[in-house]
Amino acid sequence: MDLLFLFFSLLLSYLFFKIWKLIDSKKDKDCYILDYQCHKPSDDRMVSTQFSGEIIYRNQNLGLTEYKFLLKAIVSSGIGEQTYAPRLVFEGREERPSLQDGISEMEEFYVDSIGKLLERNQISPKDIDILVVNVSMLSSTPSLASRIINHYKMRDDVKVFNLTGMGCSASLISVDIVKNIFKSYANKLALVATSESLSPNWYSGNNRSMILANCLFRSGGCAILLTNKRSLKKNAMFKLKCMVRTHHGAREESYNCCIQAEDEQGRVGFYLGKNLPKAATRAFVDNLKVITPKILPITELLRFMLKLLIKKIKIRQNPSKGSTNLPPGTPLKAGINFKTGIEHFCIHTGGKAVIDGIGHSLDLNEYDIEPARMTLHRFGNTSASSLWYVLAYMEAKKRLKRGDRVFMISFGAGFKCNSCVWEVVRDLTVGESKGNVWNHCIDDYPPKSILNPYLEKFGWIQDEDPDTFKVPDAFM
Repeated sequence: MDLLFLFFSLLLSYLFFKIWKLIDSKKDKDCYILDYQCHKPSDDRMVSTQFSGEIIYRNQNLGLTEYKFLLKAIVSSGIGEQTYAPRLVFEGREERPSLQDGISEMEEFYVDSIGKLLERNQISPKDIDILVVNVSMLSSTPSLASRIINHYKMRDDVKVFNLTGMGCSASLISVDIVKNIFKSYANKLALVATSESLSPNWYSGNNRSMILANCLFRSGGCAILLTNKRSLKKNAMFKLKCMVRTHHGAREESYNCCIQAEDEQGRVGFYLGKNLPKAATRAFVDNLKVITPKILPITELLRFMLKLLIKKIKIRQNPSKGSTNLPPGTPLKAGINFKTGIEHFCIHTGGKAVIDGIGHSLDLNEYDIEPARMTLHRFGNTSASSLWYVLAYMEAKKRLKRGDRVFMISFGAGFKCNSCVWEVVRDLTVGESKGNVWNHCIDDYPPKSILNPYLEKFGWIQDEDPDTFKVPDAFM
């Protein structure tokens, strides 16, 4: 009897040990953000209204028709006068970029951002276990990841990933890589560097679908420190709750709507097709179908299903009520209240139309989309790093309280829509946001008006006649 009792005691102890070990191991698989640092280029790289006019005039391939098109595009873009461009543009060499121009632009970013991030958190480069770098439109040998390792003298066994061609949604792909590594390796520290190299990709032709990128994209970048170390969790800012990646590359229309290509004269640029909004909407809808059940309470999901069922019954009884009578391209509302599970919306600053479209679809108010709108105005579309400028705005405005959930939504060439939800794990509404890229100007935002002065300065172009048009000295 004693032997049987001993046997069952050992068996029970073993089962408890295995259960405890399973629960304990899951704690090491969580992905936390310790800190992040957005890059603020120096003020001598700031693009003013006057300088924008000089850049456009330097392009001898443009005429009055293109001037009018660009004026309309930049006026409605939502971009202000304090965005940043690469140095070669200020040197007048945008038509003759070199490989070194792109590398130097990236060096300026990562020396500043990674250096500040590691120093602020008192972390040695040799403590980094995982390095993920994403820069879509610059591929050098050695890779940018190798250049970072060389600059900071990281360890020989650091796990390295260098991503290119992944577009504006690449930073969430980088986070996803880190998240998956954390599932297999405990007590690790990861560094993600996300940016875009504009220097070798400034378009100097006259194709409207390609020159539009010059109006939207601006210089920037962000370094993010992530961990699954137990000893560092108490210092973490955010915890990753879930992530969903949607890729429509198999659809020809989606694949070709946003692509690097050559124009008729062989000039390389980034083509933005007219079907881009349609492709983005499709990817966004498919992404929402997967992530919505993961982030919203069951009560809201049941309410939505009941509402949908009643609507279908009414349409079946009266088919004429099923028509929306909306103009083509109008974004439809999701019909579900995302605010029941989300407090903050971190939207990719792909342009004013992108922000407005997502805001309309998710039924968001001006307060919800203010961070994205202000980021677009102050920094422009900084590609994959834009999400982190939006997040930094929320932090600088003291919006992020412990327990809040932040919904990140990004789009990228391919065509991709990636989204994730972060939980705020410590109160970020108290104290100064150290190193925040918005600290120098946050009190000025939001301004009374975000209208840029381009129309006021160059509006006279709209009244010019193509046969008599001559560029005046004031435009140069």
